[in-house]
Amino acid sequence: MSKVFITCALPYANGPCHLGHLRSTYIPADIYARYNRMNDVDVLFVCATDEHGTPIAVRAEQIGKSPKEIADKFHKMIKHDLDSCNISFDYFSRTTDDLHYEIAQNFFLKLYEKGYIYEKVIQQPYCDECKRFLPDRYVEGICPHCKGEGARGDHCETCGRHLDPIQLEEPTCLICSSTPEIKESKQYFFKLSHFESALKDWINGNEELPPNVKNYALQWLKEGLKDWILTRDMEWGIPVPLEDAEGKIIYVWGEAFLGYISSAAQWSMKENKPWKDYWNDKTIHFIGKDIIYHHSIFWPALLTGYGCKLPTNIVAGEYLSLEGRKMSTSKNWVIWASEFLEKFESDILRYYLVINAPLNRDTDFSWDDFQRRVNDELADVLGNFLHRTFTFTNRFFDGKIPEPKEMDEYDEEFKERILNIPNVVYEKIEKFKFREGLIEIIRLAKFGNKYFNDKEPWKAVKENPKEAANCLYLCNQLAKTLAVILTPYIPVKAPQIMEIMNLDDFETSKWENASEFIPAGHKIGEPIPLFSKIDDSVIEKEKEVLYENLKEEVTMKDIISIDDFAKIDLRIGKVIGAERVEGSENLLKLMVDVSEKKLQIVAGLAKKYSPEEIKDKKVVVLANLKPAKLFGIKSEGMILATSDNLSVLSAEDAVVGEKIK
Repeated sequence: MSKVFITCALPYANGPCHLGHLRSTYIPADIYARYNRMNDVDVLFVCATDEHGTPIAVRAEQIGKSPKEIADKFHKMIKHDLDSCNISFDYFSRTTDDLHYEIAQNFFLKLYEKGYIYEKVIQQPYCDECKRFLPDRYVEGICPHCKGEGARGDHCETCGRHLDPIQLEEPTCLICSSTPEIKESKQYFFKLSHFESALKDWINGNEELPPNVKNYALQWLKEGLKDWILTRDMEWGIPVPLEDAEGKIIYVWGEAFLGYISSAAQWSMKENKPWKDYWNDKTIHFIGKDIIYHHSIFWPALLTGYGCKLPTNIVAGEYLSLEGRKMSTSKNWVIWASEFLEKFESDILRYYLVINAPLNRDTDFSWDDFQRRVNDELADVLGNFLHRTFTFTNRFFDGKIPEPKEMDEYDEEFKERILNIPNVVYEKIEKFKFREGLIEIIRLAKFGNKYFNDKEPWKAVKENPKEAANCLYLCNQLAKTLAVILTPYIPVKAPQIMEIMNLDDFETSKWENASEFIPAGHKIGEPIPLFSKIDDSVIEKEKEVLYENLKEEVTMKDIISIDDFAKIDLRIGKVIGAERVEGSENLLKLMVDVSEKKLQIVAGLAKKYSPEEIKDKKVVVLANLKPAKLFGIKSEGMILATSDNLSVLSAEDAVVGEKIK
């Protein structure tokens, strides 16, 4: 029997799950795990909460609790969220477990002994008030590239640039707000640069890797890899297992990956089965796109250094926005999994998050679209087909599947489609095209409704009983087939279909059974409503609750006077030159003609517009903005655009240089 080791990105234990987490990582992984189990593949599906790192430590200090208390709280919440969505892990552990500490320290030691970890003295911020070196997340300041305020010691949210804490301008300690000084500190580095050639070969030669993962990884490799600092001066974390490393812990990205291994090892002890057999056969990582770099570059390098087989594939789900806006937990522009699942069934959430868009493309959660798909597709298509099939079988054939006789061409076409659909969906899921597989299922359910309507069994039972029998025979076969192939997608409702049909669990546990027809004479039960329509009032209430968060944000914004507004010089400008800013994913350098002069403007529009798309556009420009350097480039104005979609405000009919009043 073949084996597969399936992992999900470790949820960070400083907050509960929201719908974006479920969409990008946990639901796709669960579909794949359930599908493999149904195809006689021996599955090991594991995960754990990631419980170390500076964000948890900072939060704990700020509220006067221990980091472990924070982690305990959110581990419980996250586990509840994932259980509520029926994510079928074989084992779900924590990176604070003793076994994880042991595995992580042994892993570090072996890399150190093999010469892949080395000592280096570096400069780091030191807080004299707190009497300690400050890890990256303990420092905030101004980004040296774009001058954005509130940049963290490791990352600037404004321009997307990775940072070193000593680069920050006007740095402050996040705990005491004092200004740190720069001191020398000994740290341990991982020789990531040593593995650059091997990683290129692995990524280029791995035909399994999807394009969004491969392209992102190759982009980093093209720029050249630099060695990674692998330790921090902290108390919260796994201690570095070396005699002269007191007070240092292993960086969270140096040990969190090993949560996959430690969770599997705990499963092994419980089940008395070797987890390595699964890893060495086939390993699939399901992650969100924000950690592609870590899983396609850093993790494979660590594994190569240690001497482990590399993962077979890395499946990265793209982002989920909310009502057309980027999700923001800080602004509460988010839907938490626990709150959603208190009001709606998990299967309809799973269905919607899968059907909405391919996994390798960003998508949006819309309450209106959610209602439409549940009502039109689950209730009116799938639910309607099943209910009519079961109702008419009970009414006209005493609840027994009728004997088919002399099928016509239409019957044969329908029969052939029923027999083929398991293979069609099988091929889609094998390629991680979960949405496409679900689309094929719903498409056949729609065809089943059309077939039912065309055959009119309510009339045919009197005028042509043979035709009515053929119709209900085939519709019941499709109902059974749908129940089997929908099991990975909607694992609560699919068994309910089988229960109505008086079929046992064995029928749904094997994919190959999907194409086996039920014998005539089999007795089915009475239908029950499987999918209820969602009323407009329910959706309106959810939207009201969500949009209240926006109102609160608006009321908190600063108010300016009419005199202040009069100072603003808004003009129509035409983009006459455009190019990308090297080293930034977000920025474009534009030359804008405003008639009286030409302005060089650095704008964060690169994710929305290519240079070719924005060139020659007439845009609204703030023309009297004090010049500033963004990413080291002088910027003399600002182009007005929407905050979430980055759509520029355009005025194609206006005259270049015309003032806006």
